[in-house]
Amino acid sequence: MSKELTSRAENYNQWYNDLVLKGGLADYSAVKGCMVIKPYGYALWENMRDQLDRMFKETGHVNAYFPLFVPKSLFEAEEKNAEGFAKECAVVTHYRLKNDPDKKGRLMVDPEAKLEEELVVRPTSEAIIWNTYKDWIQSYRDLPILINQWANVVRWEMRTRLFLRTAEFLWQEGHTAHATKEEAVDETVKMLDVYANFVEEYMAVPVIKGVKTPNERFAGAEDTYCIEALMQDGKALQAGTSHFLGQNFAKAFNVQFLNKENKQEYVWATSWGVSTRLIGALIMSHSDDNGLVMPPRIAPIQVVIVPIYKGEESKPVIDGKVKEIMAELKALGIRVKYDDSDAARPGWKFAEHELKGVPVRIAMGLRDMENNVVELARRDTKEKQSVSIDGLGNYLKHLLEEIQQNIFNKALAFTKENTREADSWEEFVKMLDEQPGFISAHWDGTPETEEKIKELTKATIRCIPLDNKLEAGKCILTGNASTQRVLFARAY
Repeated sequence: MSKELTSRAENYNQWYNDLVLKGGLADYSAVKGCMVIKPYGYALWENMRDQLDRMFKETGHVNAYFPLFVPKSLFEAEEKNAEGFAKECAVVTHYRLKNDPDKKGRLMVDPEAKLEEELVVRPTSEAIIWNTYKDWIQSYRDLPILINQWANVVRWEMRTRLFLRTAEFLWQEGHTAHATKEEAVDETVKMLDVYANFVEEYMAVPVIKGVKTPNERFAGAEDTYCIEALMQDGKALQAGTSHFLGQNFAKAFNVQFLNKENKQEYVWATSWGVSTRLIGALIMSHSDDNGLVMPPRIAPIQVVIVPIYKGEESKPVIDGKVKEIMAELKALGIRVKYDDSDAARPGWKFAEHELKGVPVRIAMGLRDMENNVVELARRDTKEKQSVSIDGLGNYLKHLLEEIQQNIFNKALAFTKENTREADSWEEFVKMLDEQPGFISAHWDGTPETEEKIKELTKATIRCIPLDNKLEAGKCILTGNASTQRVLFARAY
């Protein structure tokens, strides 16, 4: 274990914070509850963002941008949505500062610059977007509208954690409008599948697809679909959501269209989003006591090359060979870095790139060159081997895919091993306390029981899995009849 890091067994929360800070992903900022995403962390987010953006466009969506500020009257229009986010809203009331006559050199809010209407800093954009859609939609020929935006949002959280819960974070939010309920439901499920495919295939994090209970739904939605992932400490993390909004926002903003029967009808809506919280999911799914573990498909650096030399006369010889190797790797689309800085010794560099989770590390010295080999180390298994320089590019391309699959398989095995069934209250509580994870158990379907279980154990119903089988049973708390199991866990 790196001396710089707290171990998972010692203090899981501190281990996570150590990885974020010392792995160069993010830092605290002067604004309480907000973070600075550092270049390495932002490069990771860019790779995630760019791949998701391609997937959105492949499914027919286009990008747009809507204002950061939402007039309070618009925000209030859909009551459930406004009520659901009210406690997290930051509100702009004035638009100017001026010199404070009582405190020289200080500024004060100009009382004469009060806004006519207060502006909510967007916690989510349904209100401003549906007010806009009202002007864009007249007939069924204007539908569907399939728009996504990449943006920041503000939710004034009191308890924050880097990437997992911050007052401001980056995300994407899709907002679509449809002529029929069936189209909107299909869109909701389709985008859930896009999220699940991305998280599993690129982040190598296995997920459970499901639907939220009414208590856990997005405020203003008819149904909320989600993907849930299990972290190494046995807690769940909601990795993405897709909402069927019904006609709630269309009615709140009077968005109607002339259908094919020449009758006025309210539009059907969806919204869906993932955020920089995914970086937190990635860290907690794969990393170990030595540092981050990056899945190759989204790693900012896939391969790092470290030269081993004594005396300045040998370095140019190594440089020349590395230049050839890098050209070969880049031509194959491999993201490669040559760490030839003379500010640190090779051993320090090895530890640093291990901490940052670079999937493959290559070391090369003059003797390696003479033998036409490089020393290669995998981050996922710590295995080292000598590999021929001939055909190195293709070897690495296949190796990176092997590492990607191995990281996923390890996480999938962990999820399966830590998903259990409980048939009684005693069994349920014991599992939560002794070996946390996903617990599949019967629930009587009432919000009162759901709240009572949460109050007693801090466990919530993460979802009702989409592939659930129906089976008769008894609720673990009340003993009342139940038709299916649901997935419980303590969660982030």
